[in-house]
Amino acid sequence: MARPKKLRKLKNPPIVKGFSPIGKATGKGQEPILINYDEYEALRLADYNMSNHLQASVKMQISRATFTRIYAHARRKLATALVEGRPILFQGGPVYFDSQWHYCRQCPCYFNHLEKDEKTIACPLCLSTDITSCKEKIF
Repeated sequence: MARPKKLRKLKNPPIVKGFSPIGKATGKGQEPILINYDEYEALRLADYNMSNHLQASVKMQISRATFTRIYAHARRKLATALVEGRPILFQGGPVYFDSQWHYCRQCPCYFNHLEKDEKTIACPLCLSTDITSCKEKIF
């Protein structure tokens, strides 16, 4: 029996849920190509950020060989979608996100904050700004 997959660290989820081809051969009725979040992150790090495989594997906290396998699988899926005109959908997988988690003191709510550049952070439920970082909070 194979051992369970280790969680892969991702910066953020994709900003879109997928892509759909346009034109005459739009791939209607064809099954979409499913790209896992770890495959998306491998494409983002290697092709978009131009990181080498070793740097990218360190960021995802996996071995270089594992990163190379994930990356090759993602490129194969992407090529299939482009050549066959099939839609692409992003889905989960064994991942966790490196985003900032916060706790609201007004309504006991935990939430993550993807916009790291914003100065003020408000609770998504009660809109209070009386929040603390989960790194500061003891669970």
